[in-house]
Amino acid sequence: MEFDEVVRRRRMVRDYDPDRPVDRGQVERALARAIRAPSAGFSQGWDFVVLDTPEDRARYWDAAADADWDGDQADTWLRGMTDAPVLVLCLGNKQAYLDRYAESDKGWEDRDEDRWSVDYWHVDTGMAALLILLTAVDEELGACLFGVPPARHDAVRTAFDIPDDRSFVGVVSMGHPASDETRMGSARTRRRREVDDVAHHGRFGRRWVRPAD
Repeated sequence: MEFDEVVRRRRMVRDYDPDRPVDRGQVERALARAIRAPSAGFSQGWDFVVLDTPEDRARYWDAAADADWDGDQADTWLRGMTDAPVLVLCLGNKQAYLDRYAESDKGWEDRDEDRWSVDYWHVDTGMAALLILLTAVDEELGACLFGVPPARHDAVRTAFDIPDDRSFVGVVSMGHPASDETRMGSARTRRRREVDDVAHHGRFGRRWVRPAD
């Protein structure tokens, strides 16, 4: 599939066909591309926990169940998501960045977190997750990135032996879209902002002008 088509076709899929498994080779290719993501100082502070058995997926949904969801909301959001045959927990590792930048070529031996204006362990893991989403499209699968409810972090850590020094950046669901998949979330009701709505030329507020064809 051409790259432009992969990007244009990418969307968050929330309904999956429970009777069509994902080939393990497809998951491997997604992970192999995820680790090609850029990272500050080549720190590569990410980990991925792959849940591809019914038992592990059920354990995730049980651990992540948010008591604040009302019945209708939970049913609407979860009904199709829990059918996804693969979940990939994307974890950031702050210590990997602090350690990397304490090395001699960087010199931040004090490991002072105030040096970091942005939590790049989250940014970089997010870019890795995007590569998983794009690979899913290339593999003619559906995927969705969603968060772990903050109140349920400890329960999910316990369920999957996740160390305390790893942070939850998100979870990617993967699978074959249901044939009647219609729920597209906010993209259905909100307009996509155009390039000249968001791009500024030379300084903020100077509108980007598209080049002539």
